[in-house]
Formats: sequence, structure tokens, C-alpha cells
Amino acid sequence: MRYAFGVPGESFLGLLDAIGRASGLRLVSTRHEGAAAFMAEAVGKLTGIPAICMGTRGVGSANLAIGIHTAYQDSTPLIAMVGQVETAFRHREALQEVELASFLGTLTKWAVEVPSAERLPGIVSEAYRRSVTGRPGPVAVALRGDLLDESVPDRLPDATALPATSVRAADVDAIVTLLAQASAPLIIAGGGVLRAGATARLVELAERLQVPVMTGFRRHDAFPNDHPLYLGPLSFGAAPSVAARARAADVVLAIGTRLSEVTTLGYTVPSPGATLIHVDLSPQELGRVFPARIALAADAADFVAAVLATSPEDRDAEREANNARDRADYVAGMSPSRAASGDAVDPTIVVAELQRHLLADAILTSDAGNFWGWIVRHFRFRQPGTLFAPTSGAMGYAVPAAVAAALVTENRVPVVACAGDGGFLMTGSELAVAAQLGLKLTCLVFDNAMYGTIRLHQERAYPGRVAGTELWSPDFVRYAEAFGGVGFRVERSEEFGEALQAALAHPGISLLSVALSRETIAVGTRLSDIAAGG
Repeated sequence: MRYAFGVPGESFLGLLDAIGRASGLRLVSTRHEGAAAFMAEAVGKLTGIPAICMGTRGVGSANLAIGIHTAYQDSTPLIAMVGQVETAFRHREALQEVELASFLGTLTKWAVEVPSAERLPGIVSEAYRRSVTGRPGPVAVALRGDLLDESVPDRLPDATALPATSVRAADVDAIVTLLAQASAPLIIAGGGVLRAGATARLVELAERLQVPVMTGFRRHDAFPNDHPLYLGPLSFGAAPSVAARARAADVVLAIGTRLSEVTTLGYTVPSPGATLIHVDLSPQELGRVFPARIALAADAADFVAAVLATSPEDRDAEREANNARDRADYVAGMSPSRAASGDAVDPTIVVAELQRHLLADAILTSDAGNFWGWIVRHFRFRQPGTLFAPTSGAMGYAVPAAVAAALVTENRVPVVACAGDGGFLMTGSELAVAAQLGLKLTCLVFDNAMYGTIRLHQERAYPGRVAGTELWSPDFVRYAEAFGGVGFRVERSEEFGEALQAALAHPGISLLSVALSRETIAVGTRLSDIAAGG
């Protein structure tokens, strides 16, 4: 572990003191515990090593919960260390007292309250082990304040090796045969491919077997989007061809994915009658959502390597022609179909300029929101580890994740935080952390003065009756300047490219406030279409 994020609290002063004196562990004080958890989650995604997030008793733990839940749904290793009431005051409903182990237990792989200082090293070691083994995820350790000042054993538990995985030759042969005999095979690449660093070998496998690839929800960077065998992300806002081709697949090889609601397009992929081959590090995930013909508990990299070692190259002309047709359909669906309102910025132009000016290793972090649909539809991720977005759909993620990404990469690559005006202000105060640490990042705020996703649902469910989705925001340019950064207000499409270049060139915090028309409420959808029953 190299990073610890949190809001200081009196219930874990001993922990703060220890981290402050520890070599090789960076302590970052945030402005809110929720942002601390988001930062720790982003570090876990980026490095594969759990970071620490900290909060005090019930109030701090409640704030941490959103990021802990995000880590759980995203299968990201994370360790939450939360202060607890002193032993002498426990079970009296003392100040801010909550049963933290049970409160956080449903959001984590394991939550425990340390019973004594003697047990502390062993429990923390076990927490780390649980966080990184099997399906990675968050764990929580509740620390009573008085225990942190007691002596602990000098000898720490020995580190344990991660469990080895193996792939049987008979299973590999069966998988290759199923894929070869399929008329419309498909590989779904999930987060496990990214964690295993298996993207390059997966490209080799797809090319050898001539099987096209789609990526799981918000795992777009698991496979290069400009590759001829890439057929798109299984996500909100994807090109129309994605759902049609996914549902047409007769054999689906799912690698490193739990097959979530969005990745399966509302549990409709694989289609009824299709054959599922499910490969995941966690046996608990195999066949949990759909029955699998073949289920392998294996690391994605080990599995891909095993298949490459035994499978011959398949150069079937008919399959190649089908793949080329499917790719052409996908590329055609990425093209903008209807221009935005003339009095604001066309989001397709925004994404096109991002694509034009960002190098392949640039990192995008994203909130939840309708703006995400334009990124899904038009942006092409070319390298793994360049997208950080919560599969939990949590708002407020983009800015803290960008802070964490800039911190870990030490400002070596561009980092762009994408958020709507609603989500941005949930955690925009963490720009103070970026300023304090001297970090370089760009915030891209899609501003349509409303909670757009909920407004879309509202207009469909209760036409013309708006409640609670109108937003007022401050001057975002001056907001950026208040943190020592620079801001740009963009109100016309032709202004965006130049403003983006200026923002990316700035050595510190920069912000682009992009005016969007309310009419252009989501990719491919206009408010007037909804009003007309479209």
C-alpha cells in the first residue's frame, strides 16, 4: 500500500500519526470522506494495489460508504479503516457510535472490528489478503481509538502468495471447438482483463481465432477500440449495432466479467439458447447470472495464454467477411446522426476534439450522467488503464478519481475529469487537494442546468411535469480560478477546440464549462422527440 486518503478524525489519531511517520506511504487529506473513498478506489484500479481510505465513527463511515460501494461493484481492491468509539464507551450509543462491522458488512467483502491490539497486525494482514484475492474488492476494519496507542507484536504476519490458477487442456480444446463451430461468436472483455494486464494477449487471441470483441460496461479500455475486431462497448449510449450483434451471438466467451445488468443489456445477453463460456478469477461469479456450458475459475492472463499455446490460427474467409461487415456497421453507428441545437455546443464536437488532442495514454475519469453517452458513442480508447468510471453509477466520482490519477502518474499524462454540472459540484471541492499537491488535471463540465438523466426519465414517465431536476450553478470559470486554476466558458461548438488546447496546456488545474442545449438531452435523443412520443 502506498496511499492513504481521508478526513482526519479524533477516533483514529494513532493511525494518522503512524501513517504520517511511515516511509513509502503517502497521506492525503481530502475535503470529504466520500471523495477519499473515490480516490482510494481509483488508485486500486490504476495500480491493482489497495489504497486506504479513512473516516471517523458513524459520520465518516457513512460518507465513505458511496466509494466503498463503488469499489465493491467495480471489483476494486480497497481497505477502509474507520475509527470506532473507545472500548470503555462501547455499546452505550456514545458520540457517533455505530456498529461499523455490520453497517459496512453488506458493502464489503469483509468487515471486522479489531478486538485487541495484539490481534491488529493479523487482522490487517487478513484484510489485505481478502481485498486482493478472488474477485478483488473493499474490506473494512473498525479501529477503537484506545487500541491504536497500545503496543502491538513486533513481528508482522508473513505475506501469503496469491492462489495459483490453472486451465485444463480439455477445457481449452472444448472452448476452441465451440468458438470455431459458432456462426456468430463473441468475446466479452471485462475488468478482469484489465487487472490481469491481458489486453495485448487478448488482441492476439481474437486475431488468431477471428472472434470479435465487445467490452463490458465502463471497461471500454480492455480492448483497443480502433481494432478491426472491436464491435463496441456494452453500455448505455452505444451504437445501435452493439445490442443487435450481442444478442445475435450464439457462443459468448465472457472473460473477467461478472456479467452485470448493464453489460448484459438488462440480462438479455447471452440470448436464450446461446452458449456461455464464463472465465473469471472468482468461482462465486461463474454461472451466477447465466448458466455456463464451461466455467473456469482462472486469471484472465493465464486463460488467454493457455488458449494461445494450443489453438491454431483460423483464417476462415466467411468469418472474416462477417467480422468486417459487423465492424462496418459499428463504425457507421458511431457517426453523429443529428446536430445539436445551434445555440449551444454539440457534444459530438466535444468528443471529436478530445479524440483529436489527447494522446492514447491520456486518462479520462467520468461521473454518471447523460453526457457519458456521447463518450460511449464517439470516443475510442486505445490503451488499457485509460478509463476510470464507476460501474455503480455513482455521481461525484470524476474529480476525486482525476486527483488520484494525477497523483499516481505524477502529472506525466493528461488527466481529464468528465462530469455534468450536477455531479461536478458534488465533489468539486477536491480541486483544493489538487491545488495543494500541485497536480495537473482538466475538468470538463457538461452544463445543461439540470440533472439530465433523471430529467430524461421524468419526461418519459410524467410528460411535462418537472420536479426537482432544475439546477442553478455558480460561475464555473471563477470557481476554477478560486483554486488557482484557469477556466473557460464555451458556448459555441467552434470555440471548443481552441479552449481545450489552452486547458490541456495549462500546468495546473483547468476547467472547461461547456454549454449544452436542454433539447439535446442524451445521445440520439431530443426533448422534443420525447414530447412527441418518440
